[in-house]
Amino acid sequence: MWHPESPARVRIASHYLRERGFRFLEPEPAGDEELLSVHTADHIRRVDSGEFFDPDCPQYPNIGFYARLAVGGAILAQRRRGFSLMRPPGHHSGPHFLGGFCYLNNIAVAVRLSGLRTLIVDIDGHHGNGTEAVFLGDERVVYVSLHQRWNYPGTGMESRDNCLNYSLPARCGAEVFLSTLERALGEAEKRGPYEQLAISAGFDTYKDDPLASMGLEVGDYREIGKRLGQLELPTFAVLEGGYVPEIIGPAVEALIQGLEEGGAVTGSARPPGG
Repeated sequence: MWHPESPARVRIASHYLRERGFRFLEPEPAGDEELLSVHTADHIRRVDSGEFFDPDCPQYPNIGFYARLAVGGAILAQRRRGFSLMRPPGHHSGPHFLGGFCYLNNIAVAVRLSGLRTLIVDIDGHHGNGTEAVFLGDERVVYVSLHQRWNYPGTGMESRDNCLNYSLPARCGAEVFLSTLERALGEAEKRGPYEQLAISAGFDTYKDDPLASMGLEVGDYREIGKRLGQLELPTFAVLEGGYVPEIIGPAVEALIQGLEEGGAVTGSARPPGG
């Protein structure tokens, strides 16, 4: 049966990025102690054992291992100031729940383990209800989400405490998206300072995406990255959604280019001259 959460997208993207000279590192799966920084012991057990039911989270063989590996990718990305090109995604997974193709919350574990005061910016087309559930009221984190209004999971219609939510019309286009991002970052900066920037990088905002299109072109991710880079913070990112396989690699490249042009502190993704 076809499912939008397909590993083919990562294979196609990694091939594209390797051809463009990007370097890849292999993560280790996250251990129990690391996961317990965000999730309950019972939730971890259910993911490992497959004792859960959610129509958007299939019980694939060894899903617990792959979910742990994705968390490990986020942890490695945080330490190296890189981009984690891993599946499954994570921003719909909360302390004790899963959903929306997300079993464990990759970016949340990486942020929590870092112990740094963090600005999380979620540019996925869906609201990261899991990330909000993890960090709501946390004085060391500010969470910003730009997402499509009335879409899954139906949350994020208003801001709450340290979670700043901006719901936008479907296919709103780059001008609206970028101006809203500017406004969101202005509000977030009032709540700083920050020691790092963490990006939930969803590319389902692309114009032809079947699940959460915001009408963006691949080149728009470079502009998004540039604005985020102007915060001049140590930065890492993790892959969330995005369901047009052939644009994931170019979109990742565009975002990274924008971050570097803006002045973000990132790890070296390419060899010298790359």
